[in-house]
Amino acid sequence: MGETVRFAPINVGRWFVWGATALLMTVLPLWFSSGFAITLLSQMGVMVVFALSYNMIFGQGGMLSFGHAVYSGLGAFFAIHALNWIGAGELRLPVSLVPLVGGLAGALFGVVFGYVTTKKAGTPFAMITLGIGEMVFAASLMFPAFFGGEGGISSNRVAGEPFLGITFGPGIEVYYLIAAWCFACMVAMFAFTHTPLGRIANAVRDNPERAEFIGYNTQRVRFFVLTVAAFFAGIAGGLSAINFEIVTAENVSALRSGGVLLATFIGGAMFFFGPILGAVIYVFFAVALSDYTKAWQFYLGVFFVAMVMYAPGGVASLLLMNLRVARYRLFRRLRDPYAGVLLSGLTLLVGVVMVVEMSYHLTLNFAAGSKMRLFGFPVDSAAPEIWVLAAGVLAAGAWSFEAMRRYFVREWGAVQVAIEEQLQREAGVR
Repeated sequence: MGETVRFAPINVGRWFVWGATALLMTVLPLWFSSGFAITLLSQMGVMVVFALSYNMIFGQGGMLSFGHAVYSGLGAFFAIHALNWIGAGELRLPVSLVPLVGGLAGALFGVVFGYVTTKKAGTPFAMITLGIGEMVFAASLMFPAFFGGEGGISSNRVAGEPFLGITFGPGIEVYYLIAAWCFACMVAMFAFTHTPLGRIANAVRDNPERAEFIGYNTQRVRFFVLTVAAFFAGIAGGLSAINFEIVTAENVSALRSGGVLLATFIGGAMFFFGPILGAVIYVFFAVALSDYTKAWQFYLGVFFVAMVMYAPGGVASLLLMNLRVARYRLFRRLRDPYAGVLLSGLTLLVGVVMVVEMSYHLTLNFAAGSKMRLFGFPVDSAAPEIWVLAAGVLAAGAWSFEAMRRYFVREWGAVQVAIEEQLQREAGVR
């Protein structure tokens, strides 16, 4: 019998998306060239890898982990030691490959801890990961010879011989190193979703009983997926070690694990590009917004609660649902509802910011007096009239937002009905 020749057309759309992503990552430093912007972009790149690695076990494998920072943190510790060994001449390795050391360390601990954690699924898995995370965090303070104690381990990324004149001293060189690793990891993790292991991981997530019935060992599938995810988390840790040149116990803390969980959920765990969006938003709150207010964690918490209540599918689901409406040319029916929701939401946000910022100032900056600047204007945070104004704006914003939200929900439902009717007509024509 002759072999059958099959023609597989090039996926132009996919090549365009990946090409546009690579181009965007290349030109971003040209648009945002300040030192702060470069640092912000570098941290976003690290967080993108970290969030995508977490989504491999959470979104694709259905495993809720509270200790994913263990793998990125331990990878960061091994990477920072590798940097020190390179600087001392004990290890001949280009600095650009140091993230791979972190990845291998993450995979190694993924094998060790994954063997224990993946024996259970669901809530027991989450509790075991939480326990392992606390255990590793405690160990980081108990063994200062390796972890450096409370001060951590520091290094110098300008180590070894420069390659083509690149020393990784300037922040822009570090950014492009992070961008290159980030893009490579994004492509690799996207390819993983189309492998047999990635597909069966989705099956184990959706229906583990049926997966076992057709002959798959669900514990083994979870174990392999966690190991691969730990490898990429370790790469993120290695990139972080190069970027900051210091690794502390905070890298393996529950705070770091909670941060990647928030980023993944905010972006949308059921979509591959969701964690990318979530990572960008999370770093914006944690880095950019934290430079302007001490209440950034409060705002992040409010944003997370709002996403859970009104968009549990994450930012990615919002984008896709609105693209679906635009595809059927019905977006104009949502123009007024969107305008009402955005304006009322902005009013509510102003009221919340006024109350929160004045409360923080009176509580944390009491010694500096009650005078402060709010939205660029000088105000007295202890004056009763400013509190009356803040309460009024907050109440008006809350009332108008709820009214506009109900109006939007009605119009959104009508648009979805119109789309379904159009789909039924198209199906009838065919």
